[in-house]
Amino acid sequence: MKQYRKWTLAALFACLFFLCGCDSTSMKDVAISSPEVLSFSPESGSIGSEVIVTGEYLDDVVSATIGGGKVTILQKVSNQRLSLKVTDQARSGKIVLTNSIGEGVSEAEFTLEYPAPVVSQTGVPSEVEMGNNLLLSGSHMNVVSAVLFTAAEGGTAGNEAEIVSQNENEIVVKVPYVESDRAVVTFKYFNGTENVETSSSSAPQLTVKRYEPKVTTNVFEPANVGDVVVLEGTYLNKIDKVLLGDIECTIPLQTETVLNFVVPSSENYEDGNNTKALKISYFDGREVRTLTDAFVVKVPFVYFWENNKVYGQGRIEGQLSSFFSPETGLVYANSDWSTVVDPVSMKYKAATCSANNKPAVSESEYNSVNPYFFFSGASAGQL
Repeated sequence: MKQYRKWTLAALFACLFFLCGCDSTSMKDVAISSPEVLSFSPESGSIGSEVIVTGEYLDDVVSATIGGGKVTILQKVSNQRLSLKVTDQARSGKIVLTNSIGEGVSEAEFTLEYPAPVVSQTGVPSEVEMGNNLLLSGSHMNVVSAVLFTAAEGGTAGNEAEIVSQNENEIVVKVPYVESDRAVVTFKYFNGTENVETSSSSAPQLTVKRYEPKVTTNVFEPANVGDVVVLEGTYLNKIDKVLLGDIECTIPLQTETVLNFVVPSSENYEDGNNTKALKISYFDGREVRTLTDAFVVKVPFVYFWENNKVYGQGRIEGQLSSFFSPETGLVYANSDWSTVVDPVSMKYKAATCSANNKPAVSESEYNSVNPYFFFSGASAGQL
């Protein structure tokens, strides 16, 4: 008797050692039978409904269908119970559960219903901020496949909201971009034949707080590349980009009331004043506003001359040549001053300004003369 008991204990330890040593295998990983569907509840429902199935060998179920359409396995509660979520692929018919061995089919058929979603009179708030979550309550909200926000005035196409969560009585969405501050909310759902949208004529409406940026700065002085320009206003933190022409500006500082941007460089700038449109972009680039069409970027002139000689009181081919124009890059003989270099000064006998320092010539006459230098040294050498 003692020997038998010793052998039994030894065999038991050996079996335990064998089971513990097989790390890659567990009892639940091995299906021993195809699933058996004994009952389910409820017997009917709509897209998004949860169906509780009871039976046997449900732990190892890998897929499920209702009426031949694939549905989602929400949770395997136990070997005798699991829950399914009805999808838009489901149809009225039997529930079929599948594991690695085979299938289990229900005797009864699930009836799929196609109700339209309905929002209750108190289920929509009066206003909401764009980009915030919005709770809509009513009935059959679980059948909703999309929520659309359309501008109440002039809106032709709705913008789809992100669905955060939903159940039969409630749906939570993230309010999308809306073109105006009044929006119509409609729902898309499957009616058994096709995806349809609820009527906009009876759809709920609400005020959408867009918090659109307003720039109060309206005077813009000419600026150099690299200068910091300050914008003032309200909701400037909603601005995504500042654009000068088609170039995006760097924004080193941005608050709700102040925004600083840096005047950008560009290889397309020309020497002198470059007039560009200054614009702001916001709401993820969906809206762009021009602040001014005449923002001036100043680019200094840079001249380069090579192999030019000018002589201060010197002679070229027997002539004194002491004048040089950086505009034309030419050296002029002294005798050309009155007719070529500065005929305006010659006309007014160099009295371009009156005694009280007021211009004696017209602006057009003054600007008709190119800038020039006069060299008075014995020799200016080579430029």
